[in-house]
Amino acid sequence: MSSSDLLQLCRRLLDTDATPVTRHPGHAGTQVLRASTAEYGEVIVKPHRSQERHTQEVHAYRTCVLALGDRAPRLLAATNNPPTIVITAVPGVPLDQPELIPEAEQGAYRQAGQLLRALHAAGPPRLKPDWTAWLADRAEYWIHQAGDRIAPSYRAEVRTHMRALQDLAPLPALPCHLDFMPRNMIYGDDGIVRLIDFEHSRYDLPARDLVRLATRVWPLRPDLRDTFLDEYGQLSGADDEVLEHCARLDALTSCARRP
Repeated sequence: MSSSDLLQLCRRLLDTDATPVTRHPGHAGTQVLRASTAEYGEVIVKPHRSQERHTQEVHAYRTCVLALGDRAPRLLAATNNPPTIVITAVPGVPLDQPELIPEAEQGAYRQAGQLLRALHAAGPPRLKPDWTAWLADRAEYWIHQAGDRIAPSYRAEVRTHMRALQDLAPLPALPCHLDFMPRNMIYGDDGIVRLIDFEHSRYDLPARDLVRLATRVWPLRPDLRDTFLDEYGQLSGADDEVLEHCARLDALTSCARRP
């Protein structure tokens, strides 16, 4: 959708006098519009690539995201045709952009631990369906998608880890973000960290929210791991095993998505 289309949607759904502020690149060639409104200040008009992503994000904003209070955007309007939401804009820049002194960065990751702990506590644990079996099925899907881009030995390695993951069942699922990365943690001028982008959110194994931090951020910055876990809580042995097994799944999906 063009910026003009998004502005017209904002005017139809929220404020007939809304004016454009700027646009941002979204996922897979989409655009996100930041607009100014009289009642809500600056808002974000976000189109979704699919109805599934739209449904997931709308549901998240109406349920588990409420537990984050003002540390996340608020859903202001939504439409299924085309699948689009309008949310409040949160001030600041993604946590992977500012050059912070180590103490400030550690404080930001401490806040991130608070946010994820609150999100995971936003709904009761669920033991059904068997999420380990579901993830093993997803691994087979991504193995097929990757095709010849992965070696037979790597396919065997992934399958070994998925069998080991299933041996851990039953494991409780909790509300998860599933794209919990610094780019989705917004660091404000006030030093407050806020969480955005809930289109992947659903019930899942909570340790999966830590996979990308554990594989891409913490190896070079163990201090950020320590401050994060000070607030989130220390990981159990089962959490560590889920991290190890699901790290292979995360790497597989990244490989399968490459052109």
